[in-house]
Amino acid sequence: MKINAFIFARGGSKGVPGKNIKLLADKPLLAHAVELANKIPDIDNVFVSTDDEDIAKVANQYGAEVIHRPKALAQDDTPEWLAWQHAIKWVNTKTGVFDVFVSLPTTSPLRNQLDVERCINALDDNSDIVLTATETTRSPWFNMVSIDKKGNTKLLIDSSESYSRRQDVPKAYSLTTVAYVSRPEFIINSDHIFDGRVKSVMIPEERSIDIDTELDFKIANFLKRT
Repeated sequence: MKINAFIFARGGSKGVPGKNIKLLADKPLLAHAVELANKIPDIDNVFVSTDDEDIAKVANQYGAEVIHRPKALAQDDTPEWLAWQHAIKWVNTKTGVFDVFVSLPTTSPLRNQLDVERCINALDDNSDIVLTATETTRSPWFNMVSIDKKGNTKLLIDSSESYSRRQDVPKAYSLTTVAYVSRPEFIINSDHIFDGRVKSVMIPEERSIDIDTELDFKIANFLKRT
């Protein structure tokens, strides 16, 4: 079975400018994902999809093959699903078809090898895609709300049940960006993750950070060094 890892790293990042090649624990953020992918014995090839030449140079430096992504697929509002489809088609044409697609977003630098291997092993005949999740302390049944323009506030989930203690509400989970594992044909023939049979692998909170802001970056940098 042929398994390819993909890292999608476009040049534009408004939350953290230059995020993908910004130094985290003395290495470009991108490098942490590439190096981890190269450590996993089951992964045959590592590709970086990018529209940015500086990111491409870092990808090559750390041992990944670059897929040059069209600018049209690297805009702020471009669904990453389309970049996934582009990368799969590119690899199928250039190096031949493969069996398992693994996406390792740069924004989860605290994951470890076992986290990714568990995701790969979780993909079975009863699932089309594997995601990662962590248990959340905020619940849409209890303390997550929507607020309109007038400040009117209500719970996200309008339930007939009334909860006064967090311990009593149904468990809720936050999706993380530690890894996505799927079959290439599912991605090519679908429009969204939840078009298929979805399975989740639980990740400890301390390894589930998703870098989206400067504060996230500082926290990840601190934890990576400890």
